[in-house]
Amino acid sequence: KIFNIFSLNIYFLRVPIFSNEVCRYPLGMTGGQIQDEDISASSQWSESTAAKFGRLDLDNGDGDGAWCPDIMSEPDGLKHYLQVDLRSLHFITLVGTQGRHADGMGNEFAQTYRISYSRDGTSWVGWHDRKGKQVIEGNKNAYDVVLKDLEPAIIARYVRFMPVTDPSMIVCMRVELYGCEWLDGLISYSLPDGHQMFYRGMDVYFNDSVYDGAAAERMTKGLGQLTDGTWGLDDFLHSRIYGMWPGYDYVGWNNKSFPKGYIEMIFDFDHIRNFTSIKVHCNNMYTRGVRMFRQATCFFRSGSEWESDPVSFKPTVDQVSQRARFVTVPLGDRTASTIKCRFHFADVWMLFSEVAFQSDYSVCFTGDDPTHKVDDSNTRILIGCLVAIIAILMTIIVIILWRQVWQKMLEKASRRMLDDELTARLAFQTQSFSFHHSSLSSESGSTFNSTYERIFPLCADYQEPSRFVRKLTELSSSCNKALAAVGSDPPHYAEADIISLQECSDKCSITAVNLFNATDSSMREFPRHKLTFKEKLGEGQFGEVHLCEAEGMQDFLDADLPMEENAESPLLVAVKTLREDANKNARNDFLKEIRIMSRLRDPNIVRLLAVCVDTDPLCMITEYMENGDLNQFLHNYNKLLDMAVQIASGMKYLSSLNFVHRDLATRNCLVGKNYTIKIADFGMSRNLYRGDYYRIQGRAVLPIRWMSWESILLGKFTMASDVWAFGVTLWEILTLCKEQPYSHLSDEQVIENTGEFFRDKGKQVYLPRPECCPDFVYNELMLSCWRRNSKQRPSFQEIHLRLMESLGDNLLL
Repeated sequence: KIFNIFSLNIYFLRVPIFSNEVCRYPLGMTGGQIQDEDISASSQWSESTAAKFGRLDLDNGDGDGAWCPDIMSEPDGLKHYLQVDLRSLHFITLVGTQGRHADGMGNEFAQTYRISYSRDGTSWVGWHDRKGKQVIEGNKNAYDVVLKDLEPAIIARYVRFMPVTDPSMIVCMRVELYGCEWLDGLISYSLPDGHQMFYRGMDVYFNDSVYDGAAAERMTKGLGQLTDGTWGLDDFLHSRIYGMWPGYDYVGWNNKSFPKGYIEMIFDFDHIRNFTSIKVHCNNMYTRGVRMFRQATCFFRSGSEWESDPVSFKPTVDQVSQRARFVTVPLGDRTASTIKCRFHFADVWMLFSEVAFQSDYSVCFTGDDPTHKVDDSNTRILIGCLVAIIAILMTIIVIILWRQVWQKMLEKASRRMLDDELTARLAFQTQSFSFHHSSLSSESGSTFNSTYERIFPLCADYQEPSRFVRKLTELSSSCNKALAAVGSDPPHYAEADIISLQECSDKCSITAVNLFNATDSSMREFPRHKLTFKEKLGEGQFGEVHLCEAEGMQDFLDADLPMEENAESPLLVAVKTLREDANKNARNDFLKEIRIMSRLRDPNIVRLLAVCVDTDPLCMITEYMENGDLNQFLHNYNKLLDMAVQIASGMKYLSSLNFVHRDLATRNCLVGKNYTIKIADFGMSRNLYRGDYYRIQGRAVLPIRWMSWESILLGKFTMASDVWAFGVTLWEILTLCKEQPYSHLSDEQVIENTGEFFRDKGKQVYLPRPECCPDFVYNELMLSCWRRNSKQRPSFQEIHLRLMESLGDNLLL
């Protein structure tokens, strides 16, 4: 079920950060995805050298083997061109050219050429490299393919190849474009021109040198370094590009020129979109007067007027690390076609190197796409395909409805069976199936690469992401059939559960039944009138979490939960409530969670103190951890290994009861007095961590950056998948939670990376070793948590022992 949902939604997700290393897919001149009618030219020598024959590696006897203009080329290379229409905006990083061979009958090729491009088909821009050079070296013979990286990459729908050569030569060309679709939807940004810094006798220029719009005191109607897929280094005096001047990677401004204390940037998009967040890559060398922005305020416009209610965000001020980083600004699912953001200075200088948006097409969008061409010649075929798709969907709907009716009949027949027995039985069947599937898969250790590598021309067995998605859909379908044969559904992710009874053994099923049937003092009813509301800590789909004062709570505490406060004073507690309008399933899950938590006794697990279930709203009262969650606390606390030991201890306890957490992360680890770490599940209910979850059509949300590959692709949650999440949590701790796991990958690329773990071809990307992490902790502990074979991952008992040994050696204190 879980992957079927992924396959329906993965291409509707719009997540940023395009990379020159990743976006290198052939766009269809060679493979035929680009249609003949989308290839045009200024002229042609004859019908046999028309534009449609200008495809790289095309030499099948049709035509004379290439596109050739009607007269000889000219030195300026501006009159004759071969034009390709990609039908939508693309991020283009590489081009390939070839001459005309025609089985030895021709020997024409372009030694040099230029490229121009357009996003709307009207305004054309001539490409030049980062040093201003416009002419590109081409072919030296008629048959070899010459590939050239475009540095900087271009964002365009239309691309023209314009041969430049000796007037006495006849030129012919075959071409290919490489890149990926520009999912960001950004068509231009406007911003103030960058400033110049004078630093230790050195001129440092922070101008946007590759901006392709109108450049004056304020740059408009173009794109440039902020969307070129290359982000700056920690030290802005150095560049990722060899031979460039100091400050080249960044666009920057001095606050003296902005009396209002902020710079204003305007972003225009291709359509009205629903925006989740904006990511801004900022420099933070505060010893040189450079800091990331202290506040961002964004305004939205879908028509002619700006909306009156902007979104504001203040990032956490970093006083320790001078590393450059992406800062994510949540945009609250606002709808707009234009966004205006004001970034407020936190110091003398503010430097940006990349800006990207997470969004999808808004359902509110109406009207025609002015850049979309309708292919009238294929209208009948399109209509036929749509009719067939509709027929298939109707069949699927009928099958689903029939299956639901049948399941209800089965549920009525089995009402006398305990819910817990059913859960344990499902877990046992799922485990059996998973074991059978694992026995058919390769279970060897994995090597790891730092980046995706795409080498062109592509080999024959290379699979694009879309093909991979289809194959995994087939795999998911086979999983569903296998589970249906034993009378159950595939496992799924349940929102807001701290633990799960999935993947239990027979022994676990007995323990679970005993837990649900037992009574406990912490399930005693607490008088509601003795709770005094202080503030709201978080909010989720079915309820809220409040900070309250509980008067007389001392009478409800166990002997093993000592009190340091005055026995006469109220106790601060966290109260988790269920909304009165919550459905029956949510209510049952809430009561089940109360019963489970009432039996958990460990110094590193949040304790349930009492409940209020006599009337609505249902409430559970838990310990309040004064120092908040570990994610926020790590910014001011350096005893990293001790924290990891406490988390491992809590997870060791849960694993001893065969309970699976399924959302282990620093946001779900709370910090109390004496720096005690306790595991909880409040992270999902806090807007602060909304960006850590991948939402599926408003239903469940998944922390995919912390999930194992088998949890994402197969819906399989076990203690071994919790071990995987612990490895990511340990990585968070050792990086002081300065960045999100896989921050350089979009959500879609994170899912694709899990596919690399599934294929196990050595292309999977691992989280890098944190700077303060010893090699043995990374190589022997973290990487072991991320082994492809779940059976080869260490248990929490082993992890706790290893960390205790490291703590004894004072390695990370």
